[in-house]
Amino acid sequence: MRFLSLFFIGLLAVQSATAAERIVFRNAQIFDGVSAKLSTPQDVLVEGNKIAAIGSKLSAENAKEVDATGLTLTPGFIDAHVHLMLQLTLLESITSDEFYYAYEAARSAETVLMNGFTTVRDMSGNAFSLKKAIDKGVIDGPRIFPSGPMISQTSGHSDHRFDAHKTRMVGDEKNTLMQYDMVQIADGRAEVLRAAREALRRRASQVKIAAGGGVTSSSDPIDVVQFTTDEMKAAVEAATDYGTYVAAHAYTDASIKRAVAAGVKSIEHGNLASTQTLRYMKRQGVWLSPQAIVFTEYPKGLSPPQLRKMDLVSEGLDRLFKNTRKANFTNIAFGTDIVMDPKLLAGMNREFLLRTKWFSPLEIMRQVTSGNGRFLALSGKRAPYTGKLGVIEKGALADILLIRGNPLEDISILTKPQVNIALIMKDGKLVKNTLN
Repeated sequence: MRFLSLFFIGLLAVQSATAAERIVFRNAQIFDGVSAKLSTPQDVLVEGNKIAAIGSKLSAENAKEVDATGLTLTPGFIDAHVHLMLQLTLLESITSDEFYYAYEAARSAETVLMNGFTTVRDMSGNAFSLKKAIDKGVIDGPRIFPSGPMISQTSGHSDHRFDAHKTRMVGDEKNTLMQYDMVQIADGRAEVLRAAREALRRRASQVKIAAGGGVTSSSDPIDVVQFTTDEMKAAVEAATDYGTYVAAHAYTDASIKRAVAAGVKSIEHGNLASTQTLRYMKRQGVWLSPQAIVFTEYPKGLSPPQLRKMDLVSEGLDRLFKNTRKANFTNIAFGTDIVMDPKLLAGMNREFLLRTKWFSPLEIMRQVTSGNGRFLALSGKRAPYTGKLGVIEKGALADILLIRGNPLEDISILTKPQVNIALIMKDGKLVKNTLN
């Protein structure tokens, strides 16, 4: 008898928990991630972490109701290029221990989530434990598609050593960025294979390499091409064997073409790409992952040599986006790439407004939702979450925003997320609700 009593108590508890996980949004005007106009007022029913139904006057017994009258319901935003672990200043990054990195990263993760980004693609940094803590509910933050450390050659974009550092040939690595696996250096096919496989061992959803010069690194001019074709192919082979892909940091035509020829599936930045190179990328089905804010509002703490390199690549941004029109290139992701500047990260939503110089609000909203959802799907079976992202449709993951105003008409409202994003749902759970 006692067993039966306990059984029924447990059953009731399960039923109660299930009921508590049902939420219905009433009378919302929906941007589904694709459509050119908002829907007429509709209801959206969420059960667990999935969208269960969309329609008019849905029956939703035992569900919590949210009155969304007059609000716009959209998918949670996706940022395709972040660095949650790399928000320390350069001085802090080389003098801090792993614990301080983690504390700052936890704050950065919450900042990004409260800006409406329920999913991010982390493009260099040891974000694996951060992802684990978020997924387990230890801290608040977005879903993370982690790359692990960006991999470059010696003297490449991951090489942040100074003159005081001895050659790697003598060992005893002192650089904290490499010690903590934020970046890694590999030379030759065997080392690149090992570095890529180490990232995949930690469950990277994609592998990132540097195919050309970078701004923040000290030893590589922007114009240099990094990694031989064979080295790049080694990374691609390792990722392909795991059912995923390689993304490459690259600005110039030469570095982009070599990366694409080696089998890379996304180019990060691409500021100096010509129309011809973009057409080549298009034929190969390669994505472009550009950013505006980081090349417009420079992060703090850049040295004079870094500023000169930043000026060079920033000047190419306008031409890049105009070239995408000429090439009819549409596989364009939405990302921000902010490093070393938590204050700039807090204002990451200015990316929406900056993009209006080249794109319509509808194009931008598609980029940050369904477009990035398709982009993340390149990870295939290595995608860390089961379900569709970036859309409002039956069966999709329940990442949902309620917005005051219509971003298809005035996208600038998204630059004030504290005021205009009234509600944030991630994975079927409310993480912000100012409607009650």
